[in-house]
Amino acid sequence: MPDRLTHAADQPQPTNSDLFEPYEKLVAIEVLGRKVEVPENNRVLRCFQFLSMKTISYGDFCWNGDCTNCQVWYHTADQRQADDKPALSCRLDVTPGMIITKMNPLIVVEGINK
Repeated sequence: MPDRLTHAADQPQPTNSDLFEPYEKLVAIEVLGRKVEVPENNRVLRCFQFLSMKTISYGDFCWNGDCTNCQVWYHTADQRQADDKPALSCRLDVTPGMIITKMNPLIVVEGINK
């Protein structure tokens, strides 16, 4: 079963959080070889924030696509790592089964690369 990587007290609740787009369930993705669950209907950078509130909230991100500090490389479950595409995580919608194989070193997610 995928990890959530955060303690219950640190996890934003879908009903009272203005940070996240509305979601009803968590979806499984893989980040740097680690399976995790993140909120559906959200951008990947928000999902990283869900997993690691402090490091992403206080990270050096513009949140609007002007910088490249949140760049990731990813592919879908039916593709190979050789098919990786670069994207800005602040502009990329999370999809179930997404596989993120590389991240800008400025993206620090506790339990994954910290």
